[in-house]
Amino acid sequence: MKLFTSLLISGITAFSLLSAPATVNTSESTITWTAKKVTGQHHGKVPIESATLDYEGGKITGGEFTMDMTSLTVEDITDPGMNKKLSDHLKSDDFFAVEKHNKTKFVITEASSSNGKDYTITGDLTIKGITKPVSFPAKVEVDGTKITASGKLTFDRTHYDIKFRSGSYFENLADKMIYDDVELDVNLVASTQ
Repeated sequence: MKLFTSLLISGITAFSLLSAPATVNTSESTITWTAKKVTGQHHGKVPIESATLDYEGGKITGGEFTMDMTSLTVEDITDPGMNKKLSDHLKSDDFFAVEKHNKTKFVITEASSSNGKDYTITGDLTIKGITKPVSFPAKVEVDGTKITASGKLTFDRTHYDIKFRSGSYFENLADKMIYDDVELDVNLVASTQ
């Protein structure tokens, strides 16, 4: 009986190491946005409110992260007045309508990898209450109990009813045009302990 109990405990311990839930450290993790226009580009941060990574058998199998759109920042404009002007505009109904939709969420539906390092992440991105599937390449590094997952998620803002100065919807914008693609550089730092 003692042998059976020891084997059972060993088996449970081994299984828990293989399927350990990964706790994401939101203060170490970052999401940087980049949007481009004819005359240049802007970038900033969107804080991660909450995040999880499902880690099983040495691979990412799922997870999700939620961004706090009310705390979106602009990082490339140093003038306080101009910075606030762009930040407020991005939070307005022309863009993310933060007053009505203060959260943006990504939920992994598939994480495929042949080597446990290079992934194609597919999931549902919800912005302004609209959910669309997106896929992006990601890299995962494991150092003991620490997991770092990073990738560049690109989405078409017009799919989420963000059409302000989009060349796909308006003519004769000239150098006022803003490109439709928005990039999110995602860097999640998690631990299996």
